[in-house]
Amino acid sequence: MHDHGSMSMAAMGRDMRNRFLISLVFTIPTLVWSMVGTKLLGQEVATPLGVDRDIWLLALSGPIVLYASSIFFVGAVAALRARTLDMMVLVAVAIGTAWIYSVAATFVISGDVFYDAAAMLATFVLLGHWFEMRARGGANDAIRTLLDLAPAKATILRDGEPVEVPTADVVVGDLLLVRPGSKLPVDGIVEDGESEVDESTVTGESLPVHKRSGDALIGATINKNGTLRARAVAIGADTALAQIVRLVQEAQSSKAPGQRLADRAAFWLVLVALVGGVGTFVAWYFVIGRDVEESLLFAITVVVVTCPDALGLATPTAIMVGTGLGAGRGVLFKHAIALEQAAGLDTVVLDKTGTLTRGEPEVVEIALASGMSEDTLLRLVAAAERESEHPLADAVVAAAKARGIPLPQVEAFDAVPGHGAVAVVEGHRLVIGNRRLLDHEGIVLDALAERFAELTGQGRTSVIVGIDGRAVAVIAIADATRPTAAAAIRALQVLGVRPVMLSGDSHATATRIASEVGIDDVLAEVLPADKAATVAGLQAGGHRVAMVGDGVNDAPALAQADVGIAIGAGTDVAVETADVVLMRSDPLDVAVAIAISRGTVRKMRQNLWWAVGYNSMALPIAAGVLEPIGLVLAPEVAAISMAGSSIIVAVNAVSLKRLRLPGADPSAPWLRYRIGSRVRSQVRPPSRLV
Repeated sequence: MHDHGSMSMAAMGRDMRNRFLISLVFTIPTLVWSMVGTKLLGQEVATPLGVDRDIWLLALSGPIVLYASSIFFVGAVAALRARTLDMMVLVAVAIGTAWIYSVAATFVISGDVFYDAAAMLATFVLLGHWFEMRARGGANDAIRTLLDLAPAKATILRDGEPVEVPTADVVVGDLLLVRPGSKLPVDGIVEDGESEVDESTVTGESLPVHKRSGDALIGATINKNGTLRARAVAIGADTALAQIVRLVQEAQSSKAPGQRLADRAAFWLVLVALVGGVGTFVAWYFVIGRDVEESLLFAITVVVVTCPDALGLATPTAIMVGTGLGAGRGVLFKHAIALEQAAGLDTVVLDKTGTLTRGEPEVVEIALASGMSEDTLLRLVAAAERESEHPLADAVVAAAKARGIPLPQVEAFDAVPGHGAVAVVEGHRLVIGNRRLLDHEGIVLDALAERFAELTGQGRTSVIVGIDGRAVAVIAIADATRPTAAAAIRALQVLGVRPVMLSGDSHATATRIASEVGIDDVLAEVLPADKAATVAGLQAGGHRVAMVGDGVNDAPALAQADVGIAIGAGTDVAVETADVVLMRSDPLDVAVAIAISRGTVRKMRQNLWWAVGYNSMALPIAAGVLEPIGLVLAPEVAAISMAGSSIIVAVNAVSLKRLRLPGADPSAPWLRYRIGSRVRSQVRPPSRLV
C-alpha cells in the first residue's frame, strides 16, 4: 500500500508511528487556535508574539502536511502513474486541496481557512495506517527460526575417533556419531545401533520412531536413548528441513495480500470528490455567477466533506476492537488481512497431532486377564517402566501417579531395544513390550489375543504385560484428544464451516481420532512436504481454507492456506508463519476466531457504508444546494461534522464487544445466534475427500 522502497516492515511501522505522533502533536494546537477551538473555548486564544492567527495556523499545520502526510502524496502519484485510484489519491486530494486553499486564503484571496480540517484528516488517517502496520510486521522471522532448528555442531568419526565440526562442514558420506539426547545435524542412514528418535518437530508424529540399521534419519530431529552411527546422505539445501524452509518461502511469496474494504470504495469516492468539487465550482462560478473565492470555498468544502475522518477510521477501529476481543479469548490476529479473510472460510483443515490431540502419549485403556486388578498391574508395571527412558514407559508411570499409586523398588531391569523390557519387581518377573518380545519369552496371549487385535486395529499402541510367564494385560497407549476438541468441531459445523482432519499417521489412528471428535473428512498418511499441496488442492476446488497446526511440518501449509492458524503451544515456526495464533492451545478458539472475524467484517462494512452515506447526505449541503434557504455548511461546522461522523464510527466499532462467542457448552446461547448467516448459507455441502 505504501511505497517505502526497501524499508522493512518493522521500519515502516516505526515510520508510520512517528508520522502519526508528529501529526497529533501539531494538530492539537491547530485545533486550539482554529475557529472550532474558539467556539468550544468561548474565546479566541492569543497567538504567540501576536503573530497573525492564519499565519500561526499555517506554521502549525506545515509539519503535518509537508512531512507527516507526505506518504499520501507520494502514494497518490504512484497510483496515478499506474492509472488507478485508491485511498492514497483520495486522502491526498482532501488534505492537499484543503491546505493549499488555506494557504491561498492566508496570502492571496479572502476567505476562511481549512488548516484544522486538513490536520484532523491527516491525523486520523495516519492513526489507522499505523495500527495496520503494527499488525503486519514480523512474519518473515519464520525462516530464520526454521534454520535455527539444526544444531550448530556435528560429531563425525574419522579413523574411528569422534571429531566435532561445524554442521556446515559435514559432507555427504561422513559417518556421524549421534549420542543420546543430541540432534541429528543432517539427513542420514543408520549404519549401526538402535534408538528411539523424536521426529515431532519435523514430521508432527507424536510418538518417537524406532530406528535400526538401514532406517532413514531426518536432520534436526532428536535421538532419545541409544547411540547411533549414521552415514550422511543429504546436507545443506538438500535436507528435509531445508526443503520445508523452501516450501514456506514459496507459499509466502505466492500469497497475495487481501483487498482492503476501504480501498474497494476508494475509486468511487475519489470520483465523487473530484467530480463533485469541480462540478460545484463550475455551477457556482459559471452558472450562478458568484465570485471565484466563494465558488472555490464551496468546491473545497465538497472535497473535504467527501473524505471525512470517519473513512480513515472505518476499518482500523473495527479491527482494533476485533483484535482486542480476540486477545481477551487468547486469539491473536497478526494482521488485518486475517480478519477479513477468516470471515469467508468454508473449510478448516486441522492437523491431528498437537491440535486435536495433546501430542503426548497416555494410557487410554487397560484390558485385564482374570484375577488381575488395574491398580495392582499399574503398581508393578509402572515400577519397572520408571527405569526406562521410552515415552511409552513415561505414559504408564504417569497413569500410576495420577491414581496416587506408590511404586515399589525394582530388583532387576533389562531394556530390550525396539521390543520392550524385562524386569523383576517384588519377586515377580515382568515382561513388558510388543508381541515379538512375549513370543520370544514363550508367553501366550490366550484370552487377551482378541482384545489385543481390537485395540491395535483402533490405531492405538498396545503394550502387552506378562507376569511370571502368563499374559495378564494389554495396555493401550495413544495420543489422546484435547478436552474441547469435540466441542470445537461442533462449533465449526454450527458456523457452516467443514472440518477436515489432516495427519501423517496411519488411517486407523487418524480415523479413530476423527470419530472421537466428530469429523467425517479425514486425510491420513500425508507426508510433511505434501501438506501444503493438499491445502492448495482444496483451494483449487473453490474452497476458502484455513489450516490449523502446531509443528514445523505444518509451516508450509499454514503459509499456503487463506488463513493459517497456529496452536500457541506449538513451535515458533508455526506461530511465526501463521496469520492467527491461539494462545490457549484450545481448538475451540478456531471457531472463536471465525466468529470474531465475521463480526468484525460486519462492523467494517457498516462503518464504511456509514462513511459513504454520511458523505452522500453532507455533500449536497456542502455544495450549497440548500443555500437559497439559508443553510450553508461553514468550515468550522464541516470540521465538527467530520468529528461527529468519527465518533459514530467508533461507537459502532466498540459495540462489537457484545458479540456472543462459541463456548464448550453445546447448549450455549451463541449457537442460536445467527453469526454470519449469509456466509453460512453459501457454504457448499461437504464432499468426500478420501
